[in-house]
Amino acid sequence: MALTRATKKKKVQVLAKELETSTTAIIGTFAKMTVSQDFELRKVIRGAGGKFRVLKNKLAAKASQGTKVEQALKGLKGVSAAAFTSGDPVELAKVFSKWVGENAEFTFKLGIVDGKLINVEEVKALASMPPKEEIYAKLLFLINAPAQRLVTVLNAAGRDVAVVINQAIIGEKFAGAAAPAAKASESVAEAPAVVESVAAAPVEAVPAVAEAAPEPEKQAEAAATEAPVEGAVAPEAAPASEEPAS
Repeated sequence: MALTRATKKKKVQVLAKELETSTTAIIGTFAKMTVSQDFELRKVIRGAGGKFRVLKNKLAAKASQGTKVEQALKGLKGVSAAAFTSGDPVELAKVFSKWVGENAEFTFKLGIVDGKLINVEEVKALASMPPKEEIYAKLLFLINAPAQRLVTVLNAAGRDVAVVINQAIIGEKFAGAAAPAAKASESVAEAPAVVESVAAAPVEAVPAVAEAAPEPEKQAEAAATEAPVEGAVAPEAAPASEEPAS
């Protein structure tokens, strides 16, 4: 039954609104599909946060214009159906691939994720990836692991030191060092007293220096006065006065 122009326009508008925010689409084809299979597939895709639609190829190409899934919906041929979502592409690929594995009548054509086209093998590879939550959890673990290991090492070192000291105290390992330590403290206490006694002791007077020797000039004068000059004639003694003759 041919669709009227108004019906086609309405279908394009509805599909365009659904594709407007979609970032992932997986397109497939099927030879036949029962009503129950169609209902089950829609339920599975809805559980992953997506929607499933059997497409009219030309209408899908027109409805997808300006969206992130446009490249995947252009030029489709044959029977086409698409599951699309604005959420986790891995989750969508997982549930879709699982259902296709249980229903051989359905096969994949291609897919698109954030504007990048992917082939059938890449769709299957996408389905084998861990969910987004698990990837985030692993990434967070890798970021936090070095800090956690550092804290563990620091805590272990502190515990080990405490255990060693505790065992040493119990085994009286420090007893032998107590006496020398006491003696050392006594010596330190006595040191100020010694310093005080030395400071209080009277300083002995320095013996007076012998009288300074006469200056060289005075010594020379004295020597000149006392010693006769070489070559000088000694004065004759004055004659004794003669006593008058009696």
